[in-house]
Amino acid sequence: MLSGMTHTIPNTIPKLSRRTVLAGVPATLLLGGLARAAQGPKRPKLAAIVTEWRYRSHAQNIVDRFLEGYGWNSAWHRPAMDIVAVYTDQVPPSDLSRERARRIPKLRIYPTIAEALTLGGEKLAVDGVIVVGEHGEYPQNEKGQWLYPRYEFFRQIIDVFRASGRSVPVFNDKHLSWNFDRAVEMVEASRSLGFAFMAGSSLPVTWRIPSTELPPQAEVDEVVGIGPGKVDSYDFHVLEMIQSMVERRRGGETGVAAVEALRGGRVWQALAAGSWEAGGFSRELFDACLCRSFTLKPGREGFSHAFPSPEQMAEMVPDPVVYRIEYADGLKATMLLLDGLVGDMNFAARIKGHETPLSTQMYLGVPAQMMPNYFNPLVYHIETMFLNGQAPYPIERTLLTTGLVAAGVESLWRNQRFETPHLAIRYEPTKESTYRRG
Repeated sequence: MLSGMTHTIPNTIPKLSRRTVLAGVPATLLLGGLARAAQGPKRPKLAAIVTEWRYRSHAQNIVDRFLEGYGWNSAWHRPAMDIVAVYTDQVPPSDLSRERARRIPKLRIYPTIAEALTLGGEKLAVDGVIVVGEHGEYPQNEKGQWLYPRYEFFRQIIDVFRASGRSVPVFNDKHLSWNFDRAVEMVEASRSLGFAFMAGSSLPVTWRIPSTELPPQAEVDEVVGIGPGKVDSYDFHVLEMIQSMVERRRGGETGVAAVEALRGGRVWQALAAGSWEAGGFSRELFDACLCRSFTLKPGREGFSHAFPSPEQMAEMVPDPVVYRIEYADGLKATMLLLDGLVGDMNFAARIKGHETPLSTQMYLGVPAQMMPNYFNPLVYHIETMFLNGQAPYPIERTLLTTGLVAAGVESLWRNQRFETPHLAIRYEPTKESTYRRG
């Protein structure tokens, strides 16, 4: 088993498209019987492997949609597949899995991951696997990372694949692991066993206001992304938002060279610096992000729209965090967690040849936590992967974002710039962006 942030993996990962990765893999192994099942009278069967299943947990928001359906294109859509097996690592007093199993005849809870995938038999007996390793009572390490067992779940899943001589598509919620080496191992295993592997959150596939994308072959100088929340949680969301935008720049993705994390008063010093060259970030892009926010806290009492001053922002945000990211091709990116100032995710980019920044909000509702419909586009893409056996976007996006989260945490822990030659990850984005337009 790999340990810690050892950075012993190769510093380049081959630039592979999904077509290249999957070339030569037998169709029966690649699709794992799912496409065959979808063509016949039997509905595909899925297994859900989760840390806990309670109200407002990611498991509830994802798995319930497969069980009960969700709103899509002005209709209530019910997936053409069934979750028949569930493994819950923890069962809190607020658990929902037992109620679902009592109410839904096809659904059964199993005591182990292997039994959930084999339906209590000897061989793989499902056509797809959903992994939700988020929430629950798990420890943190000395760096503040939550040690969710996504990697441990994944290892047990592929053990069943290998023992059964076939594999099926897998979805992994959010980042792959708190440990980048383990994340690389997961991606390499999906390639060697030839199954579609999708990961990530709702940010790349939700609505955008305005509905926009980087222009084709755009040359991007600098970008800024702003969101709420804490380190090793919402930093993933803001970074994934940034990555889903910048991967479409001219030349595709070539990886990240270094990350510098700032916290507390150093964040406001970087804002005052006003530019990347001065040790900060673009104030113009920062303001563009705030002006896209629907939840920006006003800087004057009794007003709903007064733009806050830096001094007022410092009072509103008790624990600001910045990751200054240097990409291998020269792109500069800044991620800010400003919990208390904004409650939504906003992005801005400076593009060569454009007088004004491109900016947008990844719309999750207001307030986001009260409107879980942003899980609908995510579940739609997961469902589509299970039906056609192909991930909707490259797993390298989530791999790189996983590495950026770990690098940001490492830089905070060391209190210094962190070189990232291990993040020399190259990939091409899909031709069409996956964000929700309707």
